[in-house]
Amino acid sequence: MKNICFCFQMHAPYTLKRYRFFEIGQDHYYYDDMQTEDHVASLINTSYMPLCKTLTEMIRLSKGRFHCALSVSGIMLEMFEQYNPEMIDILKELAATGCVEFVVTPYAYSLASVYSDTEAVEQLQSQQAQVKQLLGVESTTAFLTELLYSDEIAIQLHKLGFKAVMTEGAKHILSWKSPNYVYSSSAAPKLKVLLRNTNLSDELAFHFSDPAWHNFPMDAERFATTLATLPEQEQVTNIWVGAETFGVRQSAMTGIFDFLKAFPYYAMEQGMGFMTPSEITKKFAATDAIVVPYPLTWAGEAKDLSIYNGNDLQQEALQKLYAVAERVHLCQDKRLKHDWLILQDVNYLHFMNHIDQGDTQFESAYDAFINYMNILSDFLQRVEEQYPTTIENEELNELLKTIQNQEKEIEKLEKQLKEIKKTTKKTCAKKEVK
Repeated sequence: MKNICFCFQMHAPYTLKRYRFFEIGQDHYYYDDMQTEDHVASLINTSYMPLCKTLTEMIRLSKGRFHCALSVSGIMLEMFEQYNPEMIDILKELAATGCVEFVVTPYAYSLASVYSDTEAVEQLQSQQAQVKQLLGVESTTAFLTELLYSDEIAIQLHKLGFKAVMTEGAKHILSWKSPNYVYSSSAAPKLKVLLRNTNLSDELAFHFSDPAWHNFPMDAERFATTLATLPEQEQVTNIWVGAETFGVRQSAMTGIFDFLKAFPYYAMEQGMGFMTPSEITKKFAATDAIVVPYPLTWAGEAKDLSIYNGNDLQQEALQKLYAVAERVHLCQDKRLKHDWLILQDVNYLHFMNHIDQGDTQFESAYDAFINYMNILSDFLQRVEEQYPTTIENEELNELLKTIQNQEKEIEKLEKQLKEIKKTTKKTCAKKEVK
């Protein structure tokens, strides 16, 4: 039986405010709250909420046979809690069905897996803990930022206990092979690699309402037939898209939600089933190992990091940002650490791309770069004030360890004191009774 794996990715960045050079050192708040709230509210009302309600309905109508995955960044979950807590309730409802896997994604939707191993580990673990706390579910499948993956990253994920990683089924790594199989990592053979079917995913995401597309109009029955006619031996078809495909990129007027709701009926009618990434990992053995020496993503035609680090502006921003990673990691200042997470968002790097800026409020890549670097300069000053660069990282680490050990010793002594006071009180009470 052929199996289909749907995954819907949710993330939005904070909108950075216009931050001038003369504000450096004076203003430590970097965000346009009104624009952020408006953008998130639009995403929720137009896309995320109707999508989640549609998925809930699909699970009900299929009597639990429809399974899928969601990738929701930690930052996005924060925004749901802040701007529309009902989204958390809807996600809890989906989690309670047992039919939706919430795959693990970096908390900040960053490139930390490439630029800072320590930060990458912390972000993955933070998002895991957040999902468990909010939704009561866990996953051992990784969906890194923009489907980021490489052999080096595979080793890191395996050490963290992940069973599978999701990435792009790019032609330059597959050659003649099909993405519709389960693979393993050549660098970490026990880690399974699931590959997005690029053509079918992009057909849904970008061409659903395109009258010039050869398969227009796309309807649920025809799409199901396309999947059913794939070679019988191909085990699974992975269709992964940004959740904003539904309602934003393809408006509700196009019939995209009706298409999605109807699809399981036609797919199951043709003998196909639905699985989560973890279910695929457990059921299927790897057919072959894939080699990915350089970072791979689902972004752009090159399917690499060039959209985010391909020019001098982006490289300078990344270098300055991650140069303080170790110091921020040692930091105990919650506001500083939260700003650090937000500033790692890949969208800010995308805005600095000369050819493709993405959905940006900036007039040019240079405009986006100047604004970001002004903010980053202020942030770096705040890091410097707490942890001067004159102190080596190792020395700073030792000092912090000493402080932490002292704090633990104080806590221990305070507990002992409480116990002594409690015992003394009981002894005095007994004497009074006598």
